[in-house]
Amino acid sequence: MAETYENAGGTTVPIVPYADPQGDPFLRTRFALPARPATFLRRQRLLQHLDQALVTPLTLVNGPAGAGKTLLAADWAAGLRQPVAWLTVEAGDRRPGVFWAYVLQALRACGASASDAVGAPADASRVDRKLLAALAAELNDRDRPVVLVLDEYDRMTDPEVTEQLEFVLHHAGPGLHLVLVTRTEPLLPLHRYRAAGELTEIRAAELAFTPEEAVALLELHGLSLPVPAASALVDRTRGWAAGLRLSALAALESADPELYLKEFDADRSTVADFLLAEVLRGQPEETQGLLLRVSVLERFSPELANALTLRTDAEPILAGLHRDNAFVEYLGHSSYQLHPLFREILRAHLRVRLPGLEPELHRRASRWLRRSGFLPETLTHGAAAGDWDFAAGALVDDLAIGQLFTGLRSDDLTQLFSHMGPEARSPATDVVRAARDLSRHDLDHGLARLRLAEEHLTDDAPDLAAAQLSCALLEALAARLTGCPPRAERAAVAADGLRQEVPAHLLDKHPELTALLLTHLGSARLWAGRFEDARAALTTAAAAPGGAATVLPREDALEHLALLDYLDGWLGRAERKALAAVSEMERVGLPQPSGSGIGQLVLAAVAVDRHELGRAQALLDETARLPAGTHDPVPAAGRALASARLLLVRGKARAAVEAAGPDVFAAVASPWATSHEALVTAAAHVAEGRPDAAAEVLQGVSVDQPACAVEAAAIHLATGRPGVAIDLLDGLRTGSRAGPAVTVRAALVRAQAAEAAGDSATARRLVTHALLDARRDRLRRPFLDAGAWLRPLLATPPLHELAAGWLTPGSPRHGEQPEEPPTPLVAVELSGRERDVLERLARMMSTEEVAADLYVSVNTVKTHLKSVYRKLAVNRRGDAVRRARDLRLL
Repeated sequence: MAETYENAGGTTVPIVPYADPQGDPFLRTRFALPARPATFLRRQRLLQHLDQALVTPLTLVNGPAGAGKTLLAADWAAGLRQPVAWLTVEAGDRRPGVFWAYVLQALRACGASASDAVGAPADASRVDRKLLAALAAELNDRDRPVVLVLDEYDRMTDPEVTEQLEFVLHHAGPGLHLVLVTRTEPLLPLHRYRAAGELTEIRAAELAFTPEEAVALLELHGLSLPVPAASALVDRTRGWAAGLRLSALAALESADPELYLKEFDADRSTVADFLLAEVLRGQPEETQGLLLRVSVLERFSPELANALTLRTDAEPILAGLHRDNAFVEYLGHSSYQLHPLFREILRAHLRVRLPGLEPELHRRASRWLRRSGFLPETLTHGAAAGDWDFAAGALVDDLAIGQLFTGLRSDDLTQLFSHMGPEARSPATDVVRAARDLSRHDLDHGLARLRLAEEHLTDDAPDLAAAQLSCALLEALAARLTGCPPRAERAAVAADGLRQEVPAHLLDKHPELTALLLTHLGSARLWAGRFEDARAALTTAAAAPGGAATVLPREDALEHLALLDYLDGWLGRAERKALAAVSEMERVGLPQPSGSGIGQLVLAAVAVDRHELGRAQALLDETARLPAGTHDPVPAAGRALASARLLLVRGKARAAVEAAGPDVFAAVASPWATSHEALVTAAAHVAEGRPDAAAEVLQGVSVDQPACAVEAAAIHLATGRPGVAIDLLDGLRTGSRAGPAVTVRAALVRAQAAEAAGDSATARRLVTHALLDARRDRLRRPFLDAGAWLRPLLATPPLHELAAGWLTPGSPRHGEQPEEPPTPLVAVELSGRERDVLERLARMMSTEEVAADLYVSVNTVKTHLKSVYRKLAVNRRGDAVRRARDLRLL
């Protein structure tokens, strides 16, 4: 009985006893579809893409070793109805005669038998052109096209064979669909096929497993892994099929498979064996040396690789490795990186093969990167080399010391320099240590190290302007944290002079340094009560260029400006600036507020003045969760002010007095902070029936602060001293920037004095002006604090109409149409999804119900809720809905 054979399409055909041109029998395994293991995962998205091979003459499945190319092609071929000729190429096929003999035998094996007119190659080293033409013509005449799959085509390196293959493909017309499965780029003119729309391509990026596919693959291995954990594994392996499968097999032998997949040592795994055998050991010695040395780099250019190898041949080697899918990824712009697992394995191999070389490689890299202007990488490799003097010097000379405070890289830099030991003793290392300590508000160590750095930076030392300017920034921060405005002014003057001595391109490169310095100066001036000077510095800082690089000083400056507006009595402006600071952070993807929380404290104080006590308490509770011990007197005073006012309103006079004093040391007393503390104490004395004690405390109130002077006048009036109260108001300087919160209180003090003197007409006129000024900002607190004398006046028709709906219950009388609600004070921008969540909150839906209604996860809903709360400056659902309605967002 004749022997039979099951071809790629599953059809049984007889075996023709041909031999290759050398007389050796054909190896049948080379025509057989590779078996798919039980753990093989069919990926429908790739099969659907491969189906395009049936409409294009040429298909390329290109990826690195272990990417799953062969099994994918075999799975696809097994499901086809048309004839499929499968051939696994071997190194011996580089000779044209042998290759074409096997191609013809593969065609016969699938039932697409070539006729006698085609013949067979007789010479292993060559093939007759007539044979190729006859083959192409016969394929072109077929009613059913044949699919020819050449697996491991990267073994074919003879350009003559590739040229012959293109000839047959071109002249076979619709009768042949060629599929090349290869690790390397074939020599065919792919650009022509691509331009003509005649090429189907599946490359490494598409072959990579998705997290969902990884979960399914691991389940076939008996492992259950949540998608987030699978995502981490996919990130580490880049979705590499062999890496996932080998990791899964190794995890099965672990007591905790999920932990193993999360933390396995790549260099001690079957993955390492695979990569070393399949990739590294097959490379020439020069290539192996290059790969081992660049394993210390995250990404690299050929020039940087040359700096590490001390050779000049990196560019062609890297290009070849990338072309051959040897786990070297091209990133564009002459930049490369190693596959993450390959890099881990190579680094471990480097330590074994070339012990002691790794620090020197980091040192070479740091020098080259410094010369090329790559500061972050310079610091990383300088630290890895243990060369702290060089790393700190690079940071300071680049004028990048401000990055320790900007939030974007501050954590990374702090962590990087936390390993710096006492052996590093250069002036630059002292500056970095001082900055690191001050960034953590460690004043004792920070100031001591700053003094040490300044002692080493003498005026006669060369090229120290950048270090001295860095010290000026740290001096300004120290002045702010210690409440010492004169020190801040000296630092600002020094910085102005030093700016002329550093290269302009460094100042342009690091706008965060100037923005930080101005913010610290503005904060110190605010503490000193020099509001206009503070506003000038802070306004410049808030408008600083630099995008994400200056977002934190811009936010800090906006929050300080909000506090200035509040202290001047401009509630609406204060609220707008405080919320703008939050939006500024979110625009660059930094949703968390800064550590000081000044903006939230301002919003809390505004809420007290509007008699929104629940919202005020929620905002204060939120600031209480911010890191303590920042030693910054301005936010400490702001917290004391807002907390004490809320306690006073709630009738807790003693608690208010205890809360009124900022719990922070300051070298210089702040006139406004001291005055507000005295006002709270005086108000508590009045509430407890001690008017004389209140009057005595008021002696410490600064009359240069209009808001403080007006509140002192109100307390004097409450203690029966109307003359003193009016004298205080008359003594206010003209042309001040006082806003409604000040002018309304002043008008009410004068109105009460007029009413007590029997001048009701003047009292009504002043109350009318006060209501008009207060209505737009919804300023309720001054009227609620005014006392019983005001109620009869508010009950009169003209005043009642002005107060109705926002200060007192009811609507306008005489049948008049109510006024349109005032324009929202703040333009809050919510995303479409945030509005969807907010609307469902208003319908009293639970988080789970919102998630189900929007077809998103509960965690996604919670993320949107946090963003909504921040933008609306609330802390609870009900407050969010009420606030949104106030702003006409619902």
